[in-house]
Amino acid sequence: MRELVEKDRNITVVPADFKCANKGKIVEVEPKYFTIELEYEPKGIMRHNYCEFYTQTTHGTLYFDSYAETIDGNKIKVANPAKHRFLQRRQYRRIKYVYELNLSCDNVSHKITTLDISAGGMKCRTNENINIEGRYSIVLPLSEKQSVECFFTPIRIEKNENGGYTISGRFEYNDSKDRMTLIQYCTKRSIEIRNK
Repeated sequence: MRELVEKDRNITVVPADFKCANKGKIVEVEPKYFTIELEYEPKGIMRHNYCEFYTQTTHGTLYFDSYAETIDGNKIKVANPAKHRFLQRRQYRRIKYVYELNLSCDNVSHKITTLDISAGGMKCRTNENINIEGRYSIVLPLSEKQSVECFFTPIRIEKNENGGYTISGRFEYNDSKDRMTLIQYCTKRSIEIRNK
């Protein structure tokens, strides 16, 4: 837990009365406790009463329950929690990926424009009405010499205001090598984009 709760990290505190939610910065980390300097007076936060805590880490949004051991003005000393979990954590790195491609199912082909991909799935746009129950084959070009073949299953379809649809869904692979190839491609591209 100590490597997840770091000094100078911003954190949100939500007591039982959520109207008294507060935010602040972690100013000290000890083996059993960490200290937060809150931006506002700690109304609704009481000693030994559990609150919810949320903070951003490299692994995603960290969430846990804990309580204030001491309250000194705007500083609260919080017990390290026994358990924690991550919210909205993506299993795979997502990158921008714009191509005109085809989704195929039962000898029917639909034209799509991809928006972004990860090894887990993609988001795309289309002007065609696509069956959300379908399982579509797709070929993803990664370079002039390399591509990945897999299946795409829609999870969510949203109608756009200006016409057409935005579709989000997940990939399924016949071969785990294809998944690894896409993981490596997305990781490499995200590093290249970050270093531009």
